[in-house]
Amino acid sequence: MSVITYRLISAFVLAATCTAQAVPSSTVTPSKTAEQIYKNIQVLKGVPADQLIPAMQFIAASLGVQCDFCHMENAFEKDDKETKRTARKMIQMLLAINKDNFQGQKKVTCYACHRGAHRPVASPLISEQPAQLAAEEKVGERISANLPSVDTIVEKYLQAMGAMSSAIESVRLQKGTLTVGAAQFPVEVLSKGPANRVATVHFPGGDSVTGFNEQVGWLTTPGRGTHQMTRAELDGAQMEASLQLGTDLRQIFKQLQVQQEDKIEGRPTFVVLGMRDAYPPTQLYFDRESGLLVRLLRYIDTPLGPNPTQIDYADYREDGGRKVPFRWTVARPGSRFTIQINQTQQDLQVNDEKFLPPATFQSESPGPPQ
Repeated sequence: MSVITYRLISAFVLAATCTAQAVPSSTVTPSKTAEQIYKNIQVLKGVPADQLIPAMQFIAASLGVQCDFCHMENAFEKDDKETKRTARKMIQMLLAINKDNFQGQKKVTCYACHRGAHRPVASPLISEQPAQLAAEEKVGERISANLPSVDTIVEKYLQAMGAMSSAIESVRLQKGTLTVGAAQFPVEVLSKGPANRVATVHFPGGDSVTGFNEQVGWLTTPGRGTHQMTRAELDGAQMEASLQLGTDLRQIFKQLQVQQEDKIEGRPTFVVLGMRDAYPPTQLYFDRESGLLVRLLRYIDTPLGPNPTQIDYADYREDGGRKVPFRWTVARPGSRFTIQINQTQQDLQVNDEKFLPPATFQSESPGPPQ
């Protein structure tokens, strides 16, 4: 199996592109900047160190490339590639455009021009499909239609999940398969409420482990050491776990706003915008008929633009007094995998040490400078 495939599959909670080369997270503290941690930082000076890798992920996704498009393997600090020097110029141009025209807001991003290609298209493409003007005009009607209140949607969601009927701190073990493309691998998810979770994917070459507790999150990939989640990655993982268990949305989001109606695979949904301080808004899609959460779309902010993660939930079944999804699909730019749970055990007795990271984070070489 290729290294790229390993990185793709083992990213159970966080986007793994470039993270395998990240520095030990014990040194990446919120108070340190990129140039204090990484070598040869020339453009993104002053950026918090834990935002550099997400920024590199954003560039890779926007151009549809991998790390080695700009960087030398195991020598990320070197400037041997012309593409790396060009990337620095492009970042400077992007920052200048936003500063001079949009008060520093990230209105123009790498993706605005590249759209998943390393060479941007300069002229409009001719579509083989006729324009759907009538359909586009209906978007405004969909937004302005009579929508239920936030309280109505939240209460129906809680009733559908049965979240009030059982203690959410019980320990459970889920077993199933992780599918990416045509490949399938055994997966186990051990959790204690929404705050503690360890997922293990069994690859032929070794186990990939993704875990988090209330304080820290980590990702261990075969042959690549251990990466500690950034604050934004840990926050996203904890939020996803809470929603999967049916936690009251009002405990997670400072403000909720009904945005519009939409359809997912032909089924009507209500789209609710969840807002929190210091984080981009999260879009939550609730099935109009059942009230269940069927999609979550969240973003991790970076100095260059937002990195999206979309999770589709399906195959809801009763488990320990509540309905929970037995299948979820995680999609990011350029990657997608599905976890299907086949069996589950409730109220297990496990030592809390199961939810602790490795005793020591393996030292890794400094990550990709820009």
